[in-house]
Amino acid sequence: MPQAIPYLAFNGDCADAMRFYERALNAKLEVLLSGADSPMAAQIPKAFLHRIMHARLVMPDGGTLYAGDAPAHLPYEGIKGVSITLNYDTTEQAQAVFAALSEGGHVTMPMQAAFWAKAWGMLIDKFGTPWIVNGELLPI
Repeated sequence: MPQAIPYLAFNGDCADAMRFYERALNAKLEVLLSGADSPMAAQIPKAFLHRIMHARLVMPDGGTLYAGDAPAHLPYEGIKGVSITLNYDTTEQAQAVFAALSEGGHVTMPMQAAFWAKAWGMLIDKFGTPWIVNGELLPI
């Protein structure tokens, strides 16, 4: 069965975002491939060689998050209509990750209890990625 893997697009700050997520999520950045390091380097204008073609972040549970910088010649409209959801076994874990991801970002719903989790919250991080963080899911 195929895995659904989020693939985030950024506008030239993918490397910074993925390093931030590596720290905030206690994950491992396994791939950070710029245009300059790719087999296509000769075909990419010099001004865009620094942009990330592909990044892969591996979460502690083995899940993955992919990302790259949007092609520079196309208009970048940001991340819309989706949130990355993280579920944690404890409210403490959820609150710690929520605090880390919200650093420099905007909290849209503070951490609080809900009928599906003992704690949950929503935020948009400093790179424009929307997140939902749940702690201690409840049966519904």
